[in-house]
Amino acid sequence: MNEFHSYRRAERAGIARWFFLATFLVLVVAFFRTQVVQHERFRVRAEKNRLRIVPLVAPRGIIYDRNGLIIAENVPGYAIKLLAPSQDSLHAVLARFREVVPLDTSEVAGIMTRYRQAPYQPVLVVGNGTFEMVSRLEEHRAVLPGLVIQSEPRRYYPDGPAVAHLVGYVGEVSERDLESERFPGAQLGTVVGRAGLEQEYDKELRGRPGVHYVEVNARGRLVREENVAPALAAIPGEAIKTTIDLPLQRYIDSLWQAAAPGVRGSMVALTPTGEVLALYSAPGYDPNEFVGGIYTEEWRRLNDDPARPLLDRAIPTRYTHASPLKLATAAMALKRGIATFTTRMPEPCRGGLQVGNRYFRCWKPEGHGNLNLEGAIAKSCDVYFYQLGLRIGLDAILSDGVLMGFRERSGIDLENEIAPIYPSNAAYFDRKYGPRGWSKWGATLNFSIGQGENTQNVINMTRFYAALASGGEAPTPYIVRPRSDQVRDLGLTPEQLAGLRTALIAVVERGTAAASRSIDLSIAGKTGTAQNSHGEDHGWYVGFAPAEKPQIIVGSIMEFAEHGSNVAPFVNKVLQRYVAGPGIPASPAVIALPADSA
Repeated sequence: MNEFHSYRRAERAGIARWFFLATFLVLVVAFFRTQVVQHERFRVRAEKNRLRIVPLVAPRGIIYDRNGLIIAENVPGYAIKLLAPSQDSLHAVLARFREVVPLDTSEVAGIMTRYRQAPYQPVLVVGNGTFEMVSRLEEHRAVLPGLVIQSEPRRYYPDGPAVAHLVGYVGEVSERDLESERFPGAQLGTVVGRAGLEQEYDKELRGRPGVHYVEVNARGRLVREENVAPALAAIPGEAIKTTIDLPLQRYIDSLWQAAAPGVRGSMVALTPTGEVLALYSAPGYDPNEFVGGIYTEEWRRLNDDPARPLLDRAIPTRYTHASPLKLATAAMALKRGIATFTTRMPEPCRGGLQVGNRYFRCWKPEGHGNLNLEGAIAKSCDVYFYQLGLRIGLDAILSDGVLMGFRERSGIDLENEIAPIYPSNAAYFDRKYGPRGWSKWGATLNFSIGQGENTQNVINMTRFYAALASGGEAPTPYIVRPRSDQVRDLGLTPEQLAGLRTALIAVVERGTAAASRSIDLSIAGKTGTAQNSHGEDHGWYVGFAPAEKPQIIVGSIMEFAEHGSNVAPFVNKVLQRYVAGPGIPASPAVIALPADSA
């Protein structure tokens, strides 16, 4: 019996030894796997718990003008961020933060939204911190746990409002942008272009962000910022060189602000080959205000301003063109052999023309008398062009206008260009008004003088005059590189183009722009008065110089200016400045515009 019990005890002892041995072997294998085989995996996981990634902003590429002058650059700046383990903790720190740096309710809401999007990264609080602000925060660092202050490149536009609509501005990418993949490669916190050149060439300008690490404790609170782990340096964006003549852009701004302060409008300057020398819109805004995030009060002011300073009046804004498009009517007649420069109409201008049961007026009540085509262009006689338009016919006016490019965008390498309104055929009027709701004669007469269902933007009209100023081909305007090599041929002979240029010289020498003629430079141009149902008429003027061999074409509109003759002195000053150089005085005599034009 004792032997049996001894045997059972020995058996149980053996089983226990094997059990403990197997357990030991399992633990050895587990420890070996953890410590050796999966060492790197768990080390990285531990590092992730200990470290927090702080993206490093890449310096955006510098934007240069044609001469190497800087349009947009980077300067040292500060980004102020907070690292918090929870929303409640962030709220508590923000309450103390606001005692040092004021933040309104909407800004706090935006900070909380950014935190929820990336809770394990420092959340941006102020993107455009100043040295004084950083100094105050450093004094209160003890009561601001998780405070991260980064020195990073800040976008800067030396000429501010003078280049605002040309260069645009930058801002942090939004969730909507990321969902739409509008900015490929962007992540939360990435700074992207929001308008102008910054947006059009964002991919080249943006660069690639780097990575910096900060150390946190088990509760997610900041422990150390420096020398935590090797950082990955940011890669700067590419520089771009534009066709812009920055001194000319500055001159236009100084001219506008000195002689027409508060007047709304725009001005565009091109070379005959389509290079954009200047693109200006007034009133403007300071793009530097958007860097690091625009303050709510400033954003509200810009949006509530009735002058709409954020609106680019050169690209995404359409206007009725009026008399500048009389040159298109003349070109159609010349191309079709309907008229020559010596052609006179059956009815001389006596201040208007009776067509059926309607009387269509000329802009000059006393009339212009009996004119030929050259004289009609110089005097901008409506009655002459009424009759010329009737000879061409509405269908031909519409089809030829489409061929000349009045129905399409200019193709400039900027976003948000708006398409013109220009019917392709008479069916447009049937669809809009019904077959009996419009008059073919009325539509023909309106189109013949540039009125009616026809609106263009400044860049497109300037492009058309670039064709008149050169070999008859309308180029694609561009600032960095053309989007296409497509041109619109007006279909005119060299002799016909020379005749139109002679007529445009007559406009400046003895016609509607004679008051702004220059004794030192031969200028060709055309004034225009665009009807405006909201107040005084808008003034148009497009000109080029030297008239015999053009180097520059400038188009401009001034809202509520009443007549193009009020715009011509501004454009002619710009033409003189470019051709003759900076010796031209910076400011002409102030031109009287309607009081409500501002």
